[in-house]
Amino acid sequence: MTANLRDKTHQKTMKTIARQSFCTLATTSPAHRPHVAGVIYQAVDLTFYVSTMRSSRKARNIAENPRVGVCIPIRRMPVGPPSSVQFQAVAEILAVDDSHIVRLAEAGQLKSITGHGELHEPDGCFIRITPPRRVNTYGIGMPIIQLLRDPLHAAGAIELIR
Repeated sequence: MTANLRDKTHQKTMKTIARQSFCTLATTSPAHRPHVAGVIYQAVDLTFYVSTMRSSRKARNIAENPRVGVCIPIRRMPVGPPSSVQFQAVAEILAVDDSHIVRLAEAGQLKSITGHGELHEPDGCFIRITPPRRVNTYGIGMPIIQLLRDPLHAAGAIELIR
């Protein structure tokens, strides 16, 4: 891939991540059972935030094992497979009154995940997920016709610039 195409793919991926709000979050229980949940996220720079309840399975799993998997589906056309961005990361649980969460909320950077009373939920918490430098992609930076004709060669990766 040429440097120009790589830069365009990176820019497109970053814009897409910021524009999206839904992803799947994979965790593992202490008994090594996988759990995948669809969640709404808010991206702040290159960090993802998810609002949940401390008693939720995902929060309990992360408290025991902070390693997670994230997949952001990106629908480009009403037909054919969606493109996606996926990565593994380490997540952490933050209290609703954590100074970092309070600062982001006051700055309006968590609007999409705090607009339903999440900051006042007694059992509430936030999950902070920081992606690694390199994330995997599927169909990103590839013309849709090429993706439809050759889905086996749609995998890629990009380096996140911090």
